[in-house]
Amino acid sequence: MSDQPARWTRSTIYPDMWADPDDDPRNSEGTSPDGELATLQDFLTNYRLTLRMKCEGLDAEQLARRSVPPSTMSLLGLLRHLAEAERDWRNWISDGDPLPKLYGKRDADFDEAVSEQAEVDAAYSALAREQDATDAALAEHPDLGVRLGKDGIAVRELLVHRIEEYARHCGHADLLRECIDGRVGQ
Repeated sequence: MSDQPARWTRSTIYPDMWADPDDDPRNSEGTSPDGELATLQDFLTNYRLTLRMKCEGLDAEQLARRSVPPSTMSLLGLLRHLAEAERDWRNWISDGDPLPKLYGKRDADFDEAVSEQAEVDAAYSALAREQDATDAALAEHPDLGVRLGKDGIAVRELLVHRIEEYARHCGHADLLRECIDGRVGQ
């Protein structure tokens, strides 16, 4: 016997999928977006939805459950980390003083992710707020070639980096979720 959960999926059509295609909010059927900016924004939106899907239906203890020692990674930590990353990306495009960290010292986003519902609610709220603020800041610069901030980062580079960060952490979320309750990724 193993204490690992059995693999499972909510999908009834395809046994290797997270959800049935008709129930997937990341619907990719139909025409893809026109233009580079719309395409990048679509990929970012889908990875953001994927992360939320990986966290749905879990309680505070499950969201805060660590992966494997000595790692402090958890789904709740990922939510907090990505809120911190969104805030930091605004620092990259600003000429002013950097915004203060949300969670304090380095790795506090993971280290201090505790299994309390108030922490979970605060993490979701912070992530939505920081995503909206970064989206709004970048919306002021629709030319992807424009260079911003002290280091002159191109808007395109920042958007691609955001997609990469979410995509990488969605892979972590796949593994974390499967260890929690056996639900497999899609």
